[in-house]
Amino acid sequence: MADFSLDMMDRRILNALQADGRMTNHDLSERVGLSPSPCLRRMRALESTGVIFRYVALVDPIAVGLPVTAFIRVRLDRQDDQNLAKFEGCVATFPEIMECYLMTGDCDYQLRGLFDSLGAFEDFLRQKLTRIAGVSEVTTSFALRPVVYKTALPL
Repeated sequence: MADFSLDMMDRRILNALQADGRMTNHDLSERVGLSPSPCLRRMRALESTGVIFRYVALVDPIAVGLPVTAFIRVRLDRQDDQNLAKFEGCVATFPEIMECYLMTGDCDYQLRGLFDSLGAFEDFLRQKLTRIAGVSEVTTSFALRPVVYKTALPL
């Protein structure tokens, strides 16, 4: 992303779009107190600089049959660039994995996965994750229920 400074109006636009990314430019301009043309120019600038990098629909995992959320911690036997890249490349291909972070501390990676059942998680673990060369330890915690789930950044 280029060196781009956000002013208060940019932050208002971003907050409004984070609440409803489908609103029209007219509605957005009214919400933030700016006329439509300058509002659209600002929004396009936020897109072109990469501040806004895509628009998505948020889908309820339970409503689509994915009620099991697993937080998976992975330790590799070696943390050299080649092993890290291999692991990251494999994990990126797994549709079950929603997030993957390279970590500090007692694990190398923290993953969040969604599954339709504990059996599906077991299959994923045995058939995919532990078959990646270099994986030496996997520990998992299962979410009972979400307490706080936000998608909007605190601007």
